[in-house]
Order: sequence, then C-alpha cells, then structure tokens
Amino acid sequence: MKTFVKFVLLSLAMAGVILASAFFSQDQATAEEGDPPIRKAELIVTFNQYQWWLTRWANNEPSCYVFVEHEGMPTPLEVLANCDEELYEEWVATPACPPALDEDGDTSTCQGLYLFLADIRPGQRKVVIDLPVPNIWLTLNGCVPTPPQNECSEIPSLVFQAEEPLPNEVITAVHVKLEGAIYDCWTPRCEIPMTATPLIGSEIEFWADSSYGDQSEHFTARVRIVDGGVNPDQKTWFVDVISSQWQGDATVNSCAATWESFPPLGDPPHWLSTPLDPSEMSTNTPFAFLAGQLIQQHIVDASGCEADGLLTNGAASACGVESARGVITDWQNQFDTTIWEVAQETTIPAQLLKNMFAQESQFWPGEIINDEFGLGQLTALGADGPLIWNPSFFEQCCPLVLHTDTCALGYLNIEPEYQAMLQGALATMTNANCPDCEQGIDLVHAQSSVDVFAQLIQGNCEQVSY
Repeated sequence: MKTFVKFVLLSLAMAGVILASAFFSQDQATAEEGDPPIRKAELIVTFNQYQWWLTRWANNEPSCYVFVEHEGMPTPLEVLANCDEELYEEWVATPACPPALDEDGDTSTCQGLYLFLADIRPGQRKVVIDLPVPNIWLTLNGCVPTPPQNECSEIPSLVFQAEEPLPNEVITAVHVKLEGAIYDCWTPRCEIPMTATPLIGSEIEFWADSSYGDQSEHFTARVRIVDGGVNPDQKTWFVDVISSQWQGDATVNSCAATWESFPPLGDPPHWLSTPLDPSEMSTNTPFAFLAGQLIQQHIVDASGCEADGLLTNGAASACGVESARGVITDWQNQFDTTIWEVAQETTIPAQLLKNMFAQESQFWPGEIINDEFGLGQLTALGADGPLIWNPSFFEQCCPLVLHTDTCALGYLNIEPEYQAMLQGALATMTNANCPDCEQGIDLVHAQSSVDVFAQLIQGNCEQVSY
C-alpha cells in the first residue's frame, strides 16, 4: 500500500514538472518572438436581453424563442434568424385575432402565431475594441511654398511631428530614413535639414516609436527641392512634397500625388491650372447647344430669328446664339466659384473641371442624351470607375442607397444587382433636370454635383496608377 502511494505521489510530481515546464517554455517562446503588443482593450458592456415567445393563438404554447437586446418588438429579420422559415411565413401571414382585445376573450379559435414578451434579463459581455495607434505628420520649417510654382527663398527643413493618442503613453522616438541614412530623434518632434534633390525628388521613410511598445505605420514621402535659377541676385527654390502625412497646403494636384510623380517645374499648362481667384476662370464661348437649351426653356427669347433661332438638331442658329449671347456668358460662368472651391478641396485642377463640363455638356446640367446626365454627362457605366477606384467616395455614397452592412463588404464584393443600383443612383444624382423648376433645371443640385465629377477624375487617377 505504501509503495502504491509513493508511486502515485511520484507520478503526480513528475506530471507537475512536465506541465510547469510546458507552461514556462511556451511563455518564453512568446517573449522571444518579440511581437509588439496589440492595441486592443476589453470593455464590460451591460445590456438587457428580451426573450419573446412566438406563440400559437390556439393553445398559447411557444413554438419558437426569439432573443433580442433592444426594447420594442423583434424585427421580422430577427424573427427569421431565430425561427425556421416555415414558422416565420406562418407568423407573417397570421390574420388579426379580435378576441385578444377582450380581457376574457377566447383566442383558441384564432389562427396563426403572435409574439409574447416572456422575460427580461440583465446581462454582461466582454467587448474588444481597437485602440487608436500613434501617428506622425510632415511639415516644413523655414518656408511656406508659394503657389503655383511653390517657391521658397531658402531650403527648408523637414519637420516630423509624432502623436500618441493614448493618455498614459508617449512617443519615445522618431526615425527618418533619407538617402540610405537613418536619423533618430528621441522626442516627438524631429527636424531634418535638407539639401537640393534630383528632379525626381528624394524618397523618405519615417515612423515613430511609442512607450506602449509598438510603432506607428511606416509612411513615405517624396520631396523635391530644385534651384529656381530665375534671378541670380535673389535665390529661389522650387519645393514640392508628396505624402499622405503632409500637413501643409497641397503642393501638387491629387493625380500627381496618387502617381507619386512630380509635374514639370514651373507653371502648369493653363488647362491644368487653378487660378488664385475664381474670377480668372471667366469665359465667353458662344456655345450653340447651350443657346438652344436656353431658347427651348424660354430663358432666352429668340422669336426674332428664323425658326425661333433653333436648328433641327436642337442647337441654336447663328441668330439664336447672338440673341442668347449675354445669357450664355453668364450661364457658363455661374459654376466657376463652385468649381474653384471643389478644386481647393480635392486639388483636381479647376480649369480641367471647367473644360470637361464645356466639352461634355456646354454647361447644361440636364439629361442631354438618353442615360447621360449632368454637367459631365455621366453614365451608369462611367459611374463604375469612382465606385471601384475611389474608396472614400464609395463609403460616402453607398449608405445613401444600400444598407450599411452591404456597404461594409466593399464595392467589388457586393452582388452585381447592388452594384447596378449604385451605378444608376450615382449617375442620376448628377441629373439636374427639374420640370417644375422655373428654368427646367435645379441649379442648386447642379452646383452640388461638381464634387461628384471631381471624385470621378480622382478615381480615374487611381485606376491609371494601378
């Protein structure tokens, strides 16, 4: 007996040693991997769970149990999720039961099912949330580039400013990799002196360390600093920066930023420019099609012309154009301020937008050809581009048409019929036709559609860079 007891104790002791060894070796292996801590936190969330019975009128016995965590009756989808489809269909088709309105009414003769709140119980659960990560931004010191050529009187320094969003943590270091060298700063702010760069610019990588034990994302920038060579008595430098973390005014348009490629030095060509003031965009092109629309909508009186100033194709004759000349000029320039403001927000060149509208619609923002809409004559097929290639635009526009759960899948992952719904909705969103409006056009709606076409161009930029 004593021998047996000793054997058992020895076996237990050996098992304990093995388990302890396994535990500590596993812990050590995790430590050796050196993985940074994951920025997540557990929260205890309290809630009420409501238990509903899907009950038969005939015998008041539950046929199914429905559990929800909100006040009020379960939604049809919640009933379907908890019960089988046959019960759900029977419940949906259940007629009214008038005896149920009386306190002593006999409901046994009623057909179908009803919902009964059987119980309410408080509950708790752990919810894991993602904590915000450190970030780092890029600015200049010693110069604010002056558009359109982004001139500086001296070579600026690059300033990297890191931020730690968690209240009990701090940035411990900022690292900058430039021309093969790594610069380490042991504060949240890191200033790196620059020199002239090649015409294609210099590639920079930068990131920050946190006391939390992790790092920010590794970001990149391309910086170009080139001798202006204009006036030998007054040195100037052309300074351009491309980076998602750039905090100054945009020094290049958004397509150049997308392609990570600097435009040629000097002023951009007129068609790719954004003037300092929207008044500089004014034009007075004698658009014949626009004149025809103005005449047909009785905005212009061309009754003194043959055939009321209209040609058989709907455009205005020379006489019709001359009769509408003043209105044509005012009409084509009424969108300039909006175009200029959208250009400031998106960095899509204002002149490019205006030229596109002139070419596509002559600034008549209605449906000109079947299923082509707005100032830029967008089609459903054309709407596919910004929805695929401009994710931020998709995230803004999708919930206006589809359920948020569907939108969360991403455009390319939703069903084709839903994609078609989005395409059609986006195209018609740009249509400013308004039979009940004074001029047959909703001009406020037309103004608001300018941003859609800027997003379309941005999507095309993304597609080209793919």
